[in-house]
Amino acid sequence: MDTEIRQLTVAVHAPDPITSAGLVSQLGTQQGIGIRDWEQRAEADVLVFAAEWLTPEIVLVLRRLAAEGGKPVVLVVSQIGEAELVPAIECRVVAVLPRSATTGERLAHAIRAASTGGGVLPPSLLGELLKHVERMQREVLDPMGVNTAGLTTREIDVLRLMADGKDTVEIAGELSYSERSVKHIIQGITGRLNLRNRPHAVAYAVRAGVI
Repeated sequence: MDTEIRQLTVAVHAPDPITSAGLVSQLGTQQGIGIRDWEQRAEADVLVFAAEWLTPEIVLVLRRLAAEGGKPVVLVVSQIGEAELVPAIECRVVAVLPRSATTGERLAHAIRAASTGGGVLPPSLLGELLKHVERMQREVLDPMGVNTAGLTTREIDVLRLMADGKDTVEIAGELSYSERSVKHIIQGITGRLNLRNRPHAVAYAVRAGVI
């Protein structure tokens, strides 16, 4: 039995009519994808944004789009480097496709990945992003005693013991803290990271790979 493909809607923005027509034509051949006018982007599931390169002006437009409704963005771009990649990701760009290698199939794959919370990056850009994260950890977060999950070493120690099923008294005993200190640490974690409760905090740490 064929797997049903969920119908997705996309809005396309391009720097010129020819590029826009080309992208719309490519998407028109893909099953399960409908096109909306750019003015109707609020009703779309995913935004496709094409550009030659990411100028400061384009980044500003992407920031405005992120503020409008936080729709995931598939970026089709001729050239992009680490300096532009990080600001783009901050603007809800979850997939980047080289313009010269963009086909209907690749574009549809990126759109479907974006709609489900995934992302698509060329291997070279993924490597650049990982190097950026490593550098940020080494030069910024490590001196502060914090990791990319936003947790300090002390907070991770507490969360690890919580994951082992220990209560506040047992955690305080294990770490030689006062019960009040343990409660303060837990409240700091849940408050700062907008976590609902202790189990949610433990789940967050597990997903982040720190425990």
